Amino acid sequence: MSSTVQRLEDTGSALRTALDTRDWAAIGELDLQCRQAVDEAMVEAERDEGLLRARMQELLELYRELVCVCQAEQQRLAGELIQLNQSQQGAKVYQLFG
Repeated sequence: MSSTVQRLEDTGSALRTALDTRDWAAIGELDLQCRQAVDEAMVEAERDEGLLRARMQELLELYRELVCVCQAEQQRLAGELIQLNQSQQGAKVYQLFG
């Protein structure tokens, strides 16, 4: 296994762990590392096409999951912000008549 394919595997594994723990800072950093590893793998002269394809497919599936998790997190945060805004507006009304 080439070092770039190994790097893809290692970075993908670390990204999976960060996603499982919802470590958003680590996900941001690992995303950059994954992009760099993909770029390096694409220009590598000697590579195992089958193994590279398998690793890229794994990353694609991981990124699909990451997008779904991010969208769910965005919706959750939007709901919290709406509730917070409504609470603040309710407190202002209470202060006016209290």
